[in-house]
Amino acid sequence: MPKRLNNKEVCNVQAAERPLFLCPEAGRLYICCMRHFLPNGKPLVIRPPLVTDAQACLNTFQEVTRETDFLLYTHEESLQMDLAKEEAFIRSYSGNPNNMFLVADVEGEVAGMVSLHQGRTRKQHHMALLGIAVLHKYWNMGIGRRLLTSAIRWAEAHPRIAIIHFEVLANNERAIQLYRNFNFTEHGRIPNGVIQPDGTMVDLVVMSKRIKPI
Repeated sequence: MPKRLNNKEVCNVQAAERPLFLCPEAGRLYICCMRHFLPNGKPLVIRPPLVTDAQACLNTFQEVTRETDFLLYTHEESLQMDLAKEEAFIRSYSGNPNNMFLVADVEGEVAGMVSLHQGRTRKQHHMALLGIAVLHKYWNMGIGRRLLTSAIRWAEAHPRIAIIHFEVLANNERAIQLYRNFNFTEHGRIPNGVIQPDGTMVDLVVMSKRIKPI
């Protein structure tokens, strides 16, 4: 079984072994590790995950889908993910300078995650799709704000990405307020864009933020 690294060791491994988020055109690192403290005094580290974090990331993803219906995945769908798929998912991000995946590490537990995925076609290479999730027990501790800040900083440094966009459930008022605080703009709604497992229909809110000139 691989050794579980502490936050300092993880950051040192990432800085020494591979140039995370290095873009050949920019010739620089976008982000490595960001350290903060939660209101309860526990250390928070925003960092890219290692492949050895796959189980912890998978556990968090499956737990978040159990706790809330605000994600597009159902809990049953999340259970179809296994360790091998999660390891491949992490590798797909760590080896791609145009996509970003970060975890919020609280004393070895993955408290939340954020991702940015560049548009797949040349016509949308200036766009990045945002995904973010935080475990319920870590709500109201500023983790979502820290993750979103890290994602925006990464995108600001990227030579092509100029717009961050996503869709959020209209009843996720807490998340929508967070995005508004970061000057994301609501462009419209998709009526009944989501049908929950119990049959409830929820609108999807389309939001985006231009982070630099195109």
